[in-house]
Amino acid sequence: MAGLTTSSIGRKYAMALSAMFLLIFLIMHLSVNLLSLGGEDGPFNAASYFMGYNPLIQFVMQPILVIGLIFHFVMGFVLEIKNNNARPIKYGMNTRSGNSTWMSRNMLITGAVILAFLGLHMYDFWFHEMTYKYVPGEGDVNDLTRFWPELHSKFSELWRVIFYVISFVLLGLHLAHGFQSSFQSIGARHPKYTPVIKAIGTWYSILIPAGFILVAVYHYVTQ
Repeated sequence: MAGLTTSSIGRKYAMALSAMFLLIFLIMHLSVNLLSLGGEDGPFNAASYFMGYNPLIQFVMQPILVIGLIFHFVMGFVLEIKNNNARPIKYGMNTRSGNSTWMSRNMLITGAVILAFLGLHMYDFWFHEMTYKYVPGEGDVNDLTRFWPELHSKFSELWRVIFYVISFVLLGLHLAHGFQSSFQSIGARHPKYTPVIKAIGTWYSILIPAGFILVAVYHYVTQ
């Protein structure tokens, strides 16, 4: 286990595994959010209540998610710093798009913006949820109808919608490189399979952010 964080190959492998875990989480998270497009009387309230009060999700999966998220960001910054230290002389030819894509050269920047977005997202929903459930007198924890109105009201302000949209676009750019890179880091490189992985990664990096953008815009225009 120590080799996963002490060696260069181990760190990249661990980074890839944490990324794959988060890729699965994004699909699950988007799936629940898309249910909100069904309106206030749709299945979103029931799904949100299940996700918010199921003991397995709250006390097992949620801590694993938080640990995985923190690990991914910390390891990303560590890898970037070590990569920069390994090549102190930056040749002009290595900064051009002919040698690497914009996404691969700016994973740290897109990651930092996504981290800032997560801070706002946690403030908007997670901290509110924790206060609602665990602070006496804040609300009725048995109210199964509160989730859709709470989500809907968050997107009543244009600045928040714009920030969410920009963040999701950058998430898409981050995923465009990170998806394929994760598979390469664990050795999944083959002339037969790499094009398929690349194609899936391209569609994933488009559809996942587009789905989140759709949710934000929908709730804004239907105020």
